[in-house]
Amino acid sequence: MMPGPRTLDLLSLPLRAVETVFAPDSTGFSTSRFVRWYDEKYGTERSGRDWVKAHAICGVKTNIVTAVEVLGRDTNDCPQFKPLVEATAKNFEIEDVTADKGYVSRENLELVDGMGGTAFIPFKSNNVAGEAGTVWERMFHYYNSRRDEFLKRYHARSNIESTFAMLKAKFGDSVRSKTDVAMKNETLCKFLCHNIVVVHQSVVELG
Repeated sequence: MMPGPRTLDLLSLPLRAVETVFAPDSTGFSTSRFVRWYDEKYGTERSGRDWVKAHAICGVKTNIVTAVEVLGRDTNDCPQFKPLVEATAKNFEIEDVTADKGYVSRENLELVDGMGGTAFIPFKSNNVAGEAGTVWERMFHYYNSRRDEFLKRYHARSNIESTFAMLKAKFGDSVRSKTDVAMKNETLCKFLCHNIVVVHQSVVELG
């Protein structure tokens, strides 16, 4: 069985009474390794630094990270929604989950609905209403008929971008380790350190 996302229990639980709205996304950390790939668009071989990809979910009020998974650079975002949300739900009550349209799927909408919450994920231009009475149809019509209200709640997802910016500003946007396991652990340490900072800041700001 493959291990799931790391839940940052000890460092996020102090804020479980504060956080009920969450936002997932991914970000990359460059490594010291170089890779080559073939650019089909320009028909030439290119090279550049390799990177690891961190999939994380945070509370939008304090920027506390509740779960994180570090995977390869080509890992898709959408399949990581479920494990991140489920890991968060073990310790937090979930009211809303806000994510960009890369996460839109029937399974993801139904997952949050089954937890008693609402997933605010914009629909793509080629999406249709689908089967009547489903969560997908309800949110599709909500998105199209009450767009301003939908987007007002959706824009809470910008806090995950702020979380990544905070983390990289303090602890760097690259890893120095050489092996895959060491690079993953170094990236996870950045998130642990970020959460220590957030808890301390929240103690000061929220009392």
